Amino acid sequence: MTRFRGGDREAFTELVVRYQRPIYNAALVILRRPEDASDVTQTVFLRIIERGDGYDPQYKLFSWLYRIAVNESLDLLRRSRREAPLDDEIDIPDLDGRGPEALLSEARMSARIRRSVMNMAINDRLVLTLRHFSDCSYEQMAEILDLDQKTVKSRLFDARRRLRGLLGDLG
Repeated sequence: MTRFRGGDREAFTELVVRYQRPIYNAALVILRRPEDASDVTQTVFLRIIERGDGYDPQYKLFSWLYRIAVNESLDLLRRSRREAPLDDEIDIPDLDGRGPEALLSEARMSARIRRSVMNMAINDRLVLTLRHFSDCSYEQMAEILDLDQKTVKSRLFDARRRLRGLLGDLG
C-alpha cells in the first residue's frame, strides 16, 4: 500500500491479485449473489484508488480492505432490500484414497453446513466466516467489525450455538 500511495501503479496490480479473492468472498457471504459480490469487489478497489491516503498503516491492510468490503456489501444490501439464495453447488474434492461414498457424504455435509451458514443472519455469517474460513484472529475480527474483542467472542459463541442448532443431527 505504501508503494501504491507513492505512485507505483504496479503495486496496485499486486494489491488486486493478492486481495481480490478474499474481498469477493467477504462480499459473497453477505450478499449471496456472485454478481453483486463482483460489483462490490470492483467498488472496493475503486475506494482504494479514491481513499488510499485514508489508510492508517498501524492497522493491517487486510482488515482495512475487509472492512470496506463489509460496508459496501451492507450498503448494497440495504439499497436493494433483498437477500437472494446462494446456488447449492457441491464441490467434490480429489479422491486422495477415500472411496466415492465417503467423498459424497463429505460433500453433502459440507454443502449442508455452507447452506446453513448462508441462511443465518448477516452478523452470524460474518463472524463465522471471518473466524473459520478467513482464519482471522479475534483481534483482526474486532478491527474489521469495529467492535471490542469481548463482543466479537460473544457474537461468535452465539453464532456457533445457533449453527449447532441448525445442524443438531450432525453432532
